Amino acid sequence: MRAEIITIGDEILIGQIVDTNSAWMAQKLNLAGIRVKQISSVSDDRMHILDALNEAKGRADLILITGGLGPTKDDITKNTLAEYFKTGFRLDQDALENVKRIFSKYKAPLLETNIKQAEVLENCITLLNLNGTAPGMWIENEDKVYVSMPGVPFEMMYMMEEQVIPKIKKAFNLPVILHHTILTAGIGESILAEKIESVEDSLPEHIKLAYLPKLGTVRIRLSGSGKDEDQLNREINIYAKKILDLVSEFVMAENDTPIEKVIMDFMESKNLTLSLAESCTGGYISHQFTQHPGSSKVFLGGAVSYSNSLKISMLGVSEETLRNYGAVSEETVKEMAEGARSAFHSDYSIAVSGIAGPDGGTEEKPVGTIWIAITGKSKTITRKYNFGNKRIQNIERSATTALILLYKLMKEEQVY
Repeated sequence: MRAEIITIGDEILIGQIVDTNSAWMAQKLNLAGIRVKQISSVSDDRMHILDALNEAKGRADLILITGGLGPTKDDITKNTLAEYFKTGFRLDQDALENVKRIFSKYKAPLLETNIKQAEVLENCITLLNLNGTAPGMWIENEDKVYVSMPGVPFEMMYMMEEQVIPKIKKAFNLPVILHHTILTAGIGESILAEKIESVEDSLPEHIKLAYLPKLGTVRIRLSGSGKDEDQLNREINIYAKKILDLVSEFVMAENDTPIEKVIMDFMESKNLTLSLAESCTGGYISHQFTQHPGSSKVFLGGAVSYSNSLKISMLGVSEETLRNYGAVSEETVKEMAEGARSAFHSDYSIAVSGIAGPDGGTEEKPVGTIWIAITGKSKTITRKYNFGNKRIQNIERSATTALILLYKLMKEEQVY
C-alpha cells in the first residue's frame, strides 16, 4: 500500500516552523506496514492544494493531510477539500459538543467562528479531536482514502494513534514491515560497508540494508517485508548476527536509540554515574541526557564554565594551568574532567573545552580546535580535534565525540 503525506501552511515553506509532523507520521505508517512514497509541503493557496491532491491521487492509495483546519481566514483546507470532492458541509453534533466542552473548561465565550469548527464535509467520517477544536475527516473517494487532520502536532499525534492507524489497519490488508537497527561508532561508513559487503550481497530481495551516518556514528538498518512476522523476524535476525560477528568491536547497540540513551541505559544497569564540565558545548551534552526520562539515575549534574574564573572556582582548575596553557588545552580540560568527577562524586566525567567559532581562533588554535577529556575509574584520557569553522556543527560533533570516547573508556576499563 502506498501513502502520501501533504502538509499545508505558509509557515512551513518560509521556515517559520519545522515540519516534524511528516517524519513522525512516516514512522508510524511504516510500522503499520505502509510505505510512504512522497511527502509534500504546500502553501495556504487554493490552487496549490488542489494540484497537490490531484498529483497525490495518481501516486498513492492513502493521502494524509495536516494543517489549515483552524478558525481563521488563512485556514482554507476544509473549504478547498469541499471544492475538490464537490460536496457541502454538515454540522457534526459530537464535534460541536467537543468544542463547547473545551470553551466551557476555559470559561471562554463561544463565537460563531468556533461553532463553525464543528462543520465537516458531508461525505466524511468525523474523527473527534479531544485535544483541540478542529475535528479530523476520513474521506473515501474513487478507491482512495483521504485523511485530513489538524496541524498542531500533539492534536495530530493523538488522532493518528487512537483513530487513524487502527482504522487503516481495519480497512486494508497490510504486509508486515520489520526493522533491525545496529548502532556503530568509531568506524566510517565506507569502511563499514566494505567489512559487511558479503552479508549485504547475500540479502534476499525482501530484505534491504541501509547506512545512516551521523557525526561519528553509523546506523545499519535491516528492513524486511513479508506476510509471516515470526518468519521474517527470524530471517532478519540471522543476517543481523552475521553483521555483528564482522563488526562487533564497533557495535554500541542493536536498536534505533540515540547514543546518549544507549550510554545512559548501560550506566544505569551497572549503577554508574556521570558528571560533566562543559565550556564550548554550553550545556548541550547535559541536555542530551536530561531530555530522556530517568536521566537523574545516571546524570548527577555538571558545570557550564565558560569563564576562567568559573573553571577555577567550580572545577578546581589551577590558575597556573590556565595562565601557562590557556583554557583550550590538554592540561586544562584534564583538570576540568578530574575536578568535575571529584566535585560531583561521580564514577565518570566528561570535559570539553574549545573554540566553537565563528570567531575567537588564533593561528595556534584555530576555530574548531576542541579538547575533550574523559575521567574514569582508573585513568583520564584526553584527545584533541580540529572540526571546522561551523559553530553548531562543532558543538554537535564535540558532544557526539565525547560520548564515543566515554563508551570506549568504559570498554577499556571492562565496565562496558
